[in-house]
This record gives sequence, structure tokens and C-alpha cells, in this order.
Amino acid sequence: MNDIVRRIQPVSKDIGFVVRRLLPVMGTRSIGPFVFLDHMGPAHFAAEGTAGDVRQHPHIGLATVTYLRQGEMMHRDSLGTEQRITPGDINLMVAGRGIVHSERVPADIRQAGQAIEGLQMWLALPQADEACEPSFHHYAASTLPTWQEGGARLQLLIGNAANHQSPVRTFAPTLYLSWQLAAGASLTLPTHVAERGLYLFDGSVQISGETIQAGELLVLGEQASQISTAAGASGVLFGGAPLDGPRYLDWNFVASDRNRLQQARDDWANGRFAMVNGESEFIPQP
Repeated sequence: MNDIVRRIQPVSKDIGFVVRRLLPVMGTRSIGPFVFLDHMGPAHFAAEGTAGDVRQHPHIGLATVTYLRQGEMMHRDSLGTEQRITPGDINLMVAGRGIVHSERVPADIRQAGQAIEGLQMWLALPQADEACEPSFHHYAASTLPTWQEGGARLQLLIGNAANHQSPVRTFAPTLYLSWQLAAGASLTLPTHVAERGLYLFDGSVQISGETIQAGELLVLGEQASQISTAAGASGVLFGGAPLDGPRYLDWNFVASDRNRLQQARDDWANGRFAMVNGESEFIPQP
């Protein structure tokens, strides 16, 4: 089997600022439990105003995973959570039967002109957990395993690898690993999960004689086991067990039953979701 099943190029999307969307795409709707991937930034926002703020909006049937490389964001949700996320942290918001949240640029980050960059990903919950009670979990960077392997520096965000275990809550076998390679270094890739994706933030890597550039997402074959770089590179490896059945995405909603998607739309249109305390602005559904 080829080490590279597919090479995916990003599509620019404007969500109030431009992001690079890599999942879902036609022919690749998921990689393990991951059904959505946006690369945000790096972006600078005006010192005054609300540019870059994501107003409150709803989710069902998924867990959002927020990971920043630089800058900071403020998360608020309908559970009453207020959590600032900093580089290397993991914010895991479990939507379950329904949650509403906003993500805003802190005033001090705006005024300092600091860039914000990170990944926003969605995990489809197993069918048995799609309507679970919503919850929020924050994991500081200092709680996540970090180690060196030769010229590679790794941070384990979710799951297990190289005898390390992340504390982040999981619902199904899941892997999410951040990596940085020094010039001339190589990395042996974990192969214990059935489906894997490799995304490059910067630099380029070689795999099976092919050169992969920054911004590309690879769907890896089962035998893919190593990457190397001449000048240095960084990115993430993610994936896990295949989904336990088809998933349907509609706006911010994920479900195994299309009827649940329509119900969620009706609930949002008719004000049945609990809202974020103290916020009045919201994103209307398209």
C-alpha cells in the first residue's frame, strides 16, 4: 500500500477572518474521529473593535478541540465557562446534546498586535455519546507530555504514543500529536491507530520519496512509518479508530441521524438553546 493515500490542499474560508479549511473535503469526510480541521492565522487584529471575534453559536454531536501555536483566545460557553487558552493548551468542549460558545480575542492581545495562530478541530462523538450532557475541559500545556527523540520535539495532545499518555478525555481511540523537526532530523510515526492524517504548519518533509509542503494535509496509508526533513519542519499527526457509522455535518452540527440536524436548526432559530451569559450577539444560521 502507498504510504500516502491522498494529498489535500487547503481551501480559504472567511469566518470573520480567513482560515484554511482542510476537513471535510469530498472523498475524505473524516480521519479517525476527526471530521473538521481549520488552520487559523497567523492573523493580527485591530487594537479596537471586534475583528477576529467569533460570536456565540451552537454545536451538537461533537467535541471541539482548540490548540494554539501563538497568541491567545478567550472561550465562553453556555455552561458558564470562561477560559483563556494559551499556546500549547488543549480546550476540549463536549457539545453532546447541545452547547453554545464564543471565542474572542483578548484586549491585551489586540493592543500588543500579537498574532494568533492555531488549529480548530471537531471530533464526532460515538453514537452512544452524541446526546450526552455537554461539558468543558481545559488542559494546560504543562500537563501534556513533551519529549525529545533525536532531532524531534513532540507534544502529545490526545491519546498515547511512545509510552506516554495524554490526560485529555477521549470517547474512542484517538491520537493527536504535535511535532517539530530540526534540520536533518527524522521522525518515526506511531502506527497503532487505524486512520492517520499528517498536517504541516511550516517547512517541508519527505515521505516515501515524495516532498510534502507546508499547508498540505496527508491521509497516510497503514504502512507509513517515517518522515524526514532537510531544513526543518513542524506539524501535527492525528487520527484514530474509524467512526462507528456515517456522520452528517450541517453548519455547526454533527449527527448520525439527519433528523437531529434539522431539530438543532429549529432549536437555534427558535431560541431553545441556552446562551452564553452576558452576551447578546450571536451567529445566525445560514
